Formats: sequence, C-alpha cells, structure tokens
Amino acid sequence: MADSLLKNMFIATALGLIGYKGAVWLGRKAIDKANDSFVHRLMVDAYSENLWEFVSASRKTGLQKIFETNMRAQEGKMIKRPLGSPKKLPNFDGIMFNFAQLHRLPTDEGAPIDTRVTIGPCAKKPLQIEMPIMISGMAYALALSAKAKIALAKGSNMAGTATNTGEGPFLQEERKAAGKLIIQYNRGKWNKDEAILKQADAIEIHIGQGAAGGVGHYIEDKEIDWKIRRLMGLSWGEKGVVHATYPGMEGELNKLKELVTYLRDVTQGVPIGVKLAAGKYLEEDLSIALASGVDFFALDGSNAGSKGTTPILQDDFGLPTLFAVIRAANFIKKTTLSNQISLIVSGGLATPGDYLKALALGADAVYIGSVALFAMSHTQILKPLPWEPPPELVWYKGKYQNKLDVDKGAESLAKYLRSCNEEIKDAVKALGKKSIHEVDKSDLFALNDFTARVVGIPPGYKEIKF
Repeated sequence: MADSLLKNMFIATALGLIGYKGAVWLGRKAIDKANDSFVHRLMVDAYSENLWEFVSASRKTGLQKIFETNMRAQEGKMIKRPLGSPKKLPNFDGIMFNFAQLHRLPTDEGAPIDTRVTIGPCAKKPLQIEMPIMISGMAYALALSAKAKIALAKGSNMAGTATNTGEGPFLQEERKAAGKLIIQYNRGKWNKDEAILKQADAIEIHIGQGAAGGVGHYIEDKEIDWKIRRLMGLSWGEKGVVHATYPGMEGELNKLKELVTYLRDVTQGVPIGVKLAAGKYLEEDLSIALASGVDFFALDGSNAGSKGTTPILQDDFGLPTLFAVIRAANFIKKTTLSNQISLIVSGGLATPGDYLKALALGADAVYIGSVALFAMSHTQILKPLPWEPPPELVWYKGKYQNKLDVDKGAESLAKYLRSCNEEIKDAVKALGKKSIHEVDKSDLFALNDFTARVVGIPPGYKEIKF
C-alpha cells in the first residue's frame, strides 16, 4: 500500500511539473507572439496611427504636462499637485566646497565640532537646538495624519532639534512628543487661544510659503470631519478659510508690529518670526517684517513643496531657494543685524551638502519637509505599494495612514537627522574649521560662471596664460 501511495505521489508530482512547464511554455509563446505583433506594428504603421507617436509627443511636451492636461480636462477645475514642482530650478549643485590640506590644515579627527544653533538670540527665551536642521511646517489634518505628526515630533526630539506645527489645528499629542515646538500662527481663526500659544518654543507668523505665496483658500468640507471642525472652532457647515492676509493688515504696516508685540507678551519672550515666500520684492517684505520687531525670518524658495497647490503657483512664481538665501543674507548684513536676527531657509533642500551650503551662504538653520517625510516613512512605504502611492501612508485621510508605526517612523527620522549632522561635522573638519558658524562664502567655489555671478564666489577654474 505504501508503494502504491509513493507511486501515485510520484505520478502526481511528474504531472504537476509537466503541467507547470507546459504553462510556462504556452505563456512564453503567447508573450513572444504578442511582442512580435506589437513590434511589427511599430515598424510598419504610418506615423499618424503608430503608437510611437505618443513617445514622440511626450518628448516634446513632457509626460507631466500631458497627464496634467488630462486631469484638467477631466475635472474642469483647478488641480492641486502634492509635494511641489518637478521643474528644474537653479539650486546648490553648482557650488562646491574647498578642501583644507596644506594652505590650511584640516581639523584633527578627534576635535569636537559645534553644530548647535540659537534661533532668535536677542529674544528673552531663545530657541536652542543641537543641529541646524529643523522639521518644516506640515499641517495636521489639512495635510498629515496625527500619527505622522507625532512621529515627526518624536523623531525631532530624539535628534535634539525642533519641529513646526504647520497651519493645521493644534495637536496636543504633537506638543507632548516634541522637545522644541514652533507653533505656526496661521491666517485662519484656529490656534489663537492663548493657552495654545503659551506652549510654543517659538512662533512663526505665516505670511506666505514657496509653493503658494500668500494665496488664500477655502478648506473643502470633505477634507475635515467633526473632530477637526471642533479643534478648528468651526460650527457645522461653516467653511474653513485661510485668508490671503490677516484682518486689518491692509495699508497699516504697524498691524504686524502689534501682532508681534502681542505674541511676544503672551509667550513671555519666545522668538517671534515670519514665514515668507521669496519673491522679487523680498527686501521690501523683509524691511516691513524687520520694522515689526521679529526675531527671525523663515524664507521658503519656489523649490518648496506642499500638500497640494496649483501647478501654476508651484512652477511659475517666486525665487528659487538659492537666490532667496543670498538676497536675504545680504539684506541682513547691510542692516548690521547678523548677530541679532536669525535666517531659516527652506525649499528643495535634500542633502547634508545642501544644508551646509545654505549655512555658508548666510542661513542659521534650514527647514526640511518632503525629505523628512521620506526619512520618517523609510521602509514603511512598502505598506501602500504597489497599489497606492507612498503619501497614502502619511496623509490625514490616506488609505494606509493607520498602518504607520509611530515609534519606527520616529526612530528612522532621528537616525536620518543624526546621520546628516555627522556628515556636516565631517565636512566642517575637511574645511579646517571647528564650528558650522565658521563656515562662510570663502569656503565655496562655483562650477560655472552663472553660479559664480549669482552667489558671488569665484569659479573653480583659473585662466591659463601662455
């Protein structure tokens, strides 16, 4: 009986293998035939009916523009693109650092490197962080889930830096998780309670941002549920409005000063700053903010991202971050405020090299947004893939937002931040210095004439005279 059973098992296995190989053979034959037919059509069909026409058209117009054209044709209303513009703008890639070797010796491998930063040094209670990298404002509910916000806050705390609330409703769990929390004073009606403002380590007045400027907008009803309405102080049916500007600001520049003074009094002296989208009239904007008595400028270049703004605002408005940091640093230097007012820049910065170059050009610290989400999500993005895009893991109403592991995300972000800070320390040593505050334009050179002229640094080549 045992022999019969073994014989039957052998026959079944053999038949299974034959069936498997047969299926593979038939599948390959079908694929070969389909492939031959497809390639044959590409080779013989007239251009007007050839599928290659799409490739040709897309190379001329670009896949991004073709897809967005179809979205506009489908919806009949303005579309909103997440995470910023794909447009290639001038950036920090054309800048390089100089090695210290003999003309100036590199710093000893055992020497400690200072990366600590103070935001608002003249404030009664300055914001002090262990590294020059902070988490940018990304709104709870209007963009990110509670889990994502808590993970960002917890990770920033583990790394010794600060995180920003963004313009969404105040999330008490974020405050609890964060070591240092910058509360964004938004252009809506929420988060104005003094009990909330008093919990800030700094206040950032949201005037504008790189991917949207100061454009006001209505928050769609489908984006907010009853819980968020309650946090925002909205009655049922009341529209959530982010105004284009603060009420009473029109034509009365002293209104901003009144707001800064009020916030400084309420918070008992934490740094008060403004967040601005960098544009042609940057110096005029900074002058008004300076006259209001702010402790820091937070500048967003047009390379910046967002939860979702119109492509025209992302692609066709504002100064690239590279231009913004140079002009703002020059403004601060001319007004002799180098040691009194802090400069934070953001928008498209993605590597330790970008961060240190921004510091060398005059920034005191940088904000990161999209990159912080990438780092925090890390391998967890495999959860929504391949059926949904990765942001579905972190959006407030994302299909996979409940799958985010907060502790794992916080640890991944903290590791990323520490890694970047260690790289920055290594670079400071390679420059022969001991602190990020010693790094400046003299440590830079340009790869091309355009970058050299824009940044005000020498090109890396020298003319050879014969």
